[in-house]
Amino acid sequence: MPSSLIFCQPKYRLYSTVEPSTEYLHMVNDEERHYTVCLLERKCSCGRFQVDELPCPHAWAVLKSKFLMPEDYCSDYYKPKSVVMTYEVPAYLLLDRNEWNIPAHISEEVVLPPKWKRPPGRPKKKHDKPFRELLQKKNQHSCSICGQGGHNKRTCRNALRRT
Repeated sequence: MPSSLIFCQPKYRLYSTVEPSTEYLHMVNDEERHYTVCLLERKCSCGRFQVDELPCPHAWAVLKSKFLMPEDYCSDYYKPKSVVMTYEVPAYLLLDRNEWNIPAHISEEVVLPPKWKRPPGRPKKKHDKPFRELLQKKNQHSCSICGQGGHNKRTCRNALRRT
C-alpha cells in the first residue's frame, strides 16, 4: 500500500498569491480575502486546517509554493496504516438474546414512558412582547385616507367622491 493519503487532496487555487512573512508564517491572498497560514502550528485563519487536520486550500497553496509534501502536514488518522489498524480489532456478533448475561440490578429496573408527549407541529416562537403591545387592541385598523379607526379607505365617507 502506498504511503500517500487515502482521502482526496483539496483543490488549491492557482490564482492565490502566497507571501511569506517568516519561515512558517505565510499570507495567502485569495481573490479579495486574505488568510494567514502557520505551518509550524498547522493553523489557518479559515479554521479548516486545524479542525480537519488536513491542509485547507490555503495551506495547500503554501505547501506547493514551498515544494513541501502535503502528506507531512496531515494527521496520521488519514494515512493507510491508521485505517488498517482501525479494522485489525475483530468485531464479534452478539449471542442470541436468550444467552445474554444481564446483571440482576439492570433486569429489575423499570423504565417508564415520558410523562408528557410533545405536541405535533413546529414549536411556537417564544416572544416577549413589550408592555405597549399588551395594552394595544388587537386587529385595530385605520383608514389610509382620513386616519380614523373603524373603517378602511374603500368605505371612507370623508373621501372625495368622483361623479
